[in-house]
Amino acid sequence: MQAQASPEGQPVYPATAERGESHGAETARTVRSTPIAGTAEPLAATRRVGAHTSIAGGLAEALDLARRLRCTTLQIFSASPRMWTDGRQKIDPAQAAEFRERRRALELDPVVIHANYLINLAAPDRRLRELSIRGFRGELERAIALAADFLVVHPGSRRDGPVDEAIERIADSLRQAAAGLELGRLRILPEITAGQGSVVGSRVEELRAILDACPELNLGVCLDTAHLLAAGYEIRTEAGLDSTLAEIDRSLGLDLVRVVHVNDSKAPFGSHVDRHEHLGRGHIGLEALRRFVNDPRLAGRAFILETPIDRPGDDWRNVRTLWRLAGIEWARPAGKGDGLRPRKRSQAKQTARPAVKSGGKRRARKTAAKRTSRLKRKR
Repeated sequence: MQAQASPEGQPVYPATAERGESHGAETARTVRSTPIAGTAEPLAATRRVGAHTSIAGGLAEALDLARRLRCTTLQIFSASPRMWTDGRQKIDPAQAAEFRERRRALELDPVVIHANYLINLAAPDRRLRELSIRGFRGELERAIALAADFLVVHPGSRRDGPVDEAIERIADSLRQAAAGLELGRLRILPEITAGQGSVVGSRVEELRAILDACPELNLGVCLDTAHLLAAGYEIRTEAGLDSTLAEIDRSLGLDLVRVVHVNDSKAPFGSHVDRHEHLGRGHIGLEALRRFVNDPRLAGRAFILETPIDRPGDDWRNVRTLWRLAGIEWARPAGKGDGLRPRKRSQAKQTARPAVKSGGKRRARKTAAKRTSRLKRKR
């Protein structure tokens, strides 16, 4: 089935079936395509749909997992996202070469890396900012080694300081981290935030100021649907989405938006709380997400999921739903290991549970003994 050109020059695919989504009651127009040689299908080849995949089994395994999940793009961490590496954690050249070769073979494009959550480029505290600069330089070096296309980073928290001073620190931190590096194809993408606490970047004007403060780095922008809603951008209605994208285009330029994180939101509109939800189960809803990913102004962007994994198969279910919103139907992947597993409980919680159970059993035995004793006395 061949795509037809729309008036805007974007591909339009005729739908052949109506199916319910896995994470909601609404229906999406879906299309079943004919496989071609290789791992990609003709309709999917024009859409960049992916998910954040784990590197726990190795960097190359993250690519294989993305392909098994029917992704055409992916996002990964290049190291632990919640531990300071102090910029010294390198990627073995052989592993980097394997990653680059495997990525080409699987035709995954673009490859997006998300920076460590601990990095705070806006930190007023000198020690934390120095750690953040070294940590982000390590992110840049690893991204370059893997030939990644984009590196997404949260702008950071200003604490009690003014926003304009925080933006100056962010720009200076980015310049220091990138000093002397040949970025090549790599592009840094500050991400719009929900605005929780004193976090910078919940307004597009703040992102514009960051980009203007370091033009030599040729920055882009990453959007997030859950963050937009929580930050007070109305994207749930057709008129609201049109107004929001128009504002982003006015303040930033939509051409600078290279990656979109597609998440539903557990937090309501304007709450400034960052909580991701399965597609169709949150405050955005499937219909609004469908409009978002199919808006011709966002054509060609990488749409990447960061939804929770509460039970086995959640990553596949959300990927399938996102493809359905884009008008494409996939069969479920075959074989074991096609997806991540829910995060295990901490060791402390695991060791605490038997004690609770054994305590409950002891109480039950004592209660039974008391009843037996009372019965004997009555006799």
